[in-house]
Amino acid sequence: MPNPLERDLEMVSQRTASLWEEAREQDIFVTGGTGFFGCWLVESFCHANRTLNLNAQMTVLTRSPEAFARKCPHLADDQAIRLVGGDVRNFAFPDGEYRFVIHAATEASAKQAAEAPLEMLSTIVEGTKRTLEFASSHGTKAFLLTSSGAVYGKQPGETTHVPESYLGGPDPLDPASVYAEGKRLAEQLCTQYSRRFGIGARIARCWAFCGPYLPLDAHFAIGNFIGDALAGRAIEIKGDGTPRRSYLYAADLAVWLWTILFRAPELVPFNVGSAQDLSIQELAELVARILESNTEVRVAKNPMPGAQPARYVPCVDRARKELGLEAWTPLDEAIRKTADWYRTKAKEAAG
Repeated sequence: MPNPLERDLEMVSQRTASLWEEAREQDIFVTGGTGFFGCWLVESFCHANRTLNLNAQMTVLTRSPEAFARKCPHLADDQAIRLVGGDVRNFAFPDGEYRFVIHAATEASAKQAAEAPLEMLSTIVEGTKRTLEFASSHGTKAFLLTSSGAVYGKQPGETTHVPESYLGGPDPLDPASVYAEGKRLAEQLCTQYSRRFGIGARIARCWAFCGPYLPLDAHFAIGNFIGDALAGRAIEIKGDGTPRRSYLYAADLAVWLWTILFRAPELVPFNVGSAQDLSIQELAELVARILESNTEVRVAKNPMPGAQPARYVPCVDRARKELGLEAWTPLDEAIRKTADWYRTKAKEAAG
């Protein structure tokens, strides 16, 4: 059966073609294989490996190889993929040398942050430490951490786009900061292990995204809005709709992550996201319009007169200037592609 992501994967391979020679006949280790990032990393690796004849392998750590195989049977069946079951905090180290390691295992769940914050913190910090220990003892020369824009804390109202040089941070005594503080500790662990063991840590501070594999029933606004429109439900905005966000398409994200792994300087953070922002209400209206549904957008609260909108928007000048990266896919196209992929999956499930 044709892969519905084929055109996206061709784009990723084309834009990263010059990078892959370093991975020829190598084994790449990836944590978090079942997640949104993990699925795109495995998809794009398999496509590049096949089309460029790399003869490379990818070892994928996942809590449940069975769940991965159900979610992505075509990837689980790929001869270049080896699934390893285990908890990222204490997984058994597979044998071999792994020149490249990508640590993408994170439970970025608002529900878990509220209900099991210590579990979240443990997974981020102990999981990062365990993966760094693995890298430092298995010949790793380039280690990629998928960090987060949350490390900057609350974005100042007068700052429209947060650069990597911004030295703000989350409130360490706010329980809601657990995810952000975990990512800050993860970056510090990368710094210490990289300096001591020479594993070449790269830092990708990831923001907000749209694309296939993004859950439609989690805490991601754009995913929820697309899910509502596809189901014919009204889009309910619980706040006033003024917070501003930006979204990078998943295929572009894959290009950015591979480029940072192979080409970014060691311990130089790169924001990963789009600089083209819009309000949550504008996003909801855009989703309803693009998907040509009769979806009603309901906003629970009225904006406060004169209040600056909350923002979560990166400055990506460093990635653009130093690595030649762009947000190539317009947001309307990203929304349409995501919805089409979910429609296709629904038809496949229905037989």
